[in-house]
Amino acid sequence: MTQALNTVQTVAAPLGRALLALIFITSGAGKITGYEGTQGYMEMMGVPGALLPLVILTELGGGIALLLGWQARIAAFLLAGFTLLSGFIFHYVPGLGMEGMEAQAQMISFWKNVSITGGLLMVVSLGAGAWSFDGARRGAAA
Repeated sequence: MTQALNTVQTVAAPLGRALLALIFITSGAGKITGYEGTQGYMEMMGVPGALLPLVILTELGGGIALLLGWQARIAAFLLAGFTLLSGFIFHYVPGLGMEGMEAQAQMISFWKNVSITGGLLMVVSLGAGAWSFDGARRGAAA
């Protein structure tokens, strides 16, 4: 039983990191290809468009670090804060002024961000796990 659990943990940690990282990597890349539209949307929501390069760096840099398991606890912590803040600004607040399906969609997106934050906080708590730069540096599944 212990061997099976160890095998599951060995596979689950990098798979979990990859699944969490993909949303940030694809979102950051999409912001590069749709730079002007994203900048305009940010400004419409009251967020200075000049912050877009920092947003892209956070999503791409943090996503890649998480994927590779490099400084994963730090990357996950920063991405968790970013995810919660962006969920509040771009989903929760706008959802308050909506009704029906629009409001429901915004709340679902907000709770998606909250759930992603929870997964990231698990990485903060447990570390990168197997098949990671952090684990290789420590000689264990860190």
